[in-house]
Amino acid sequence: MRLVERGGDAIEPEIPQTICRSLAIGNPADGAFAARAMRETGGWATAVSDPELVEGIRFLAQDTGVFAETAGGVTAAGALALGRAGRFDPEDEVVLCVTGHGLKTLEAVQGAVPEAPVIAPRLREVTTLVEEEWTWPSR
Repeated sequence: MRLVERGGDAIEPEIPQTICRSLAIGNPADGAFAARAMRETGGWATAVSDPELVEGIRFLAQDTGVFAETAGGVTAAGALALGRAGRFDPEDEVVLCVTGHGLKTLEAVQGAVPEAPVIAPRLREVTTLVEEEWTWPSR
């Protein structure tokens, strides 16, 4: 991401400090290739903070029903940041690839999102929960 922002061809290794362990790669092997591909195709990249990635997880859960792990939170937060920065045109279609489930990184959202209701694995309990229209508390 930093290579895209500053231009150039060489990765400057760093020690990432983030709760997103799956993306905490301070010297990615294909980093220069990825940066070049983004520049050549008119793409872009942006950094997001840990609080922004947690908000990305929350956004996906509330607005799409997808409970993403931290890398998915980065994807959503990055897309939102790029949208706010005017990197998308109104007619653009934006597709986010979010493949990791939030159950893999529960510790990342502890205290940031409410506890989910715990129910027995019974259809009637799911039905009751849906009928009660349980929702996330307001942001």
